[in-house]
Amino acid sequence: MKQPTPSSARPRRSQRPAPEPKAQRSTGAIAARTGLGDRWRAWLGHHREMAGESLRRFFATPLASGMTALVIAIALALPAALQLGLVNFQRAVAGWDGQPQISVFLHRDAREAAVESFAEELRADADIAEVTYISPEEALAEFQQSSGLGDAMTGLDNNPLPAVLLVRPRDTAEERLEALAERLRDSAMTDAVVLDMAWVQRLAQLTELGRRLSAGLAALLALGVLLVVVNTIRLHIENRREEILVVKLVGATDAFVRRPFLYSGLCYGFFGGLLAWLLVAAGVALLSGPVAGLSSSYGSGYALRGPGPSYLLALTAGAALLGLIGAWLAVARHIKAIEPR
Repeated sequence: MKQPTPSSARPRRSQRPAPEPKAQRSTGAIAARTGLGDRWRAWLGHHREMAGESLRRFFATPLASGMTALVIAIALALPAALQLGLVNFQRAVAGWDGQPQISVFLHRDAREAAVESFAEELRADADIAEVTYISPEEALAEFQQSSGLGDAMTGLDNNPLPAVLLVRPRDTAEERLEALAERLRDSAMTDAVVLDMAWVQRLAQLTELGRRLSAGLAALLALGVLLVVVNTIRLHIENRREEILVVKLVGATDAFVRRPFLYSGLCYGFFGGLLAWLLVAAGVALLSGPVAGLSSSYGSGYALRGPGPSYLLALTAGAALLGLIGAWLAVARHIKAIEPR
């Protein structure tokens, strides 16, 4: 019998796939995606860091920072004081309602009943909004109080002042006013008619002049504030030129680089607005005493109104906005010129 060879005697093993070699552990940089939430938190964190750093840099050089803020404050205090003075002027003339008025001086020998009847007739007129009767006694008392000649008037034998009707027309057009005044002059009850319109026109023109002067001065000095902030931020950029080159070399964007300078502009504007409010408040405090004494001499209780919280908010917010705009202009002009080679 033929003996089986050793190779044929061994059972065949199933062919198994060779195991794959283990993946080698990566030893280089690993790219990872950053989520939107992480980016948002990093953005907010950088803003907080730059805001705090800008405040620290501002107070690290108190003399230079204070002088820059004071220049901004003076530039802002001038139009703010003018605007506040205009508001106080309008309050002082608040008793004058700004409406044209016709003063009808009646005959001195007119009887009381005839005067009342004439006043009622005028009140029923469609062209007249209001009629106010001032008796001779009331006119004399008002004259003594406003003129300061009370002692001289008491020596007179009789009252020289006539009764007056103050007529307020409905239509303030100049032609209608002249026609109404002419119609009142034709009445047998009237001795003289005065159309009190010229002072209203002068007051309106004076108020408009104050508004335009305040607006023009504010625009001019706001431009000055922008130039001050632009020049200050430009110096900051030049002082940190090497730092900007380094952060750009490692991949920082322009937005990342400009952020601290924008917060510096905000700081200069905010503290400049705060100082401007303090300057205006100090000026009002210095003038309040003399103005109160002058108004009391005329029998009035008028007092100056100082800059309240609304002025503080408007000055600080407006100045901070000007500082931000000035810093943006400076950064946009000079950051582009600083690039690593």
